[in-house]
Amino acid sequence: MTFRSTETSFRRLGSRLRHLPFARALGLLALVVLSGLALPACDYTDYNVPGYQKGYKPLQPISYSHKLHAGDLQMECKYCHFGAEKGRKAGVPPLNVCMNCHKVVRTDSPQIQKLTKAYQEGTSIPWVKVHNLPDFVAFDHSRHVNKGVACQTCHGPVEEMAEVYQFSSLAMGWCVNCHRQYNSNPPESLRDKHIHASIDCTGCHE
Repeated sequence: MTFRSTETSFRRLGSRLRHLPFARALGLLALVVLSGLALPACDYTDYNVPGYQKGYKPLQPISYSHKLHAGDLQMECKYCHFGAEKGRKAGVPPLNVCMNCHKVVRTDSPQIQKLTKAYQEGTSIPWVKVHNLPDFVAFDHSRHVNKGVACQTCHGPVEEMAEVYQFSSLAMGWCVNCHRQYNSNPPESLRDKHIHASIDCTGCHE
């Protein structure tokens, strides 16, 4: 809709409102305004708000394959994302973690040479975050990881991803349903953990 067509629509609405009693006109105007705000809000929530972008796969500055590292080489996720056991954020591995191997492994690769150059210059790689949650969500990786919840529960089969992408919606309903499932029928490996996955608002919105 163009600005001119929007302006014309509001003029017509104003003309009609002048012929209505004040209270009724005010209520109708409020309804129109709120409806106009609600529609773009729905679109924003569904498509643009971080956390609802299922399938989101941004282009990264270096072609890093989780399939190679976590899948073929069977590297433990927590070797790189060591923050997952200790706090809310799993974290992006610092370059020295990458260089533990790549000082000697595949040093002729152009992608590894980008790592080496940044490491030598003391700069960081501007990785693009894939899994984003709103600021009002207090998700804690350590509370899940230390209970034995597998990374794939939320992140999907990362070990099969040549390019990592957002596998789950991470919407509130998705999280709540997962908590309900773990409470009523936890995986066999976790049944002795006495899991109580909170479905209270304060569990995630502190």
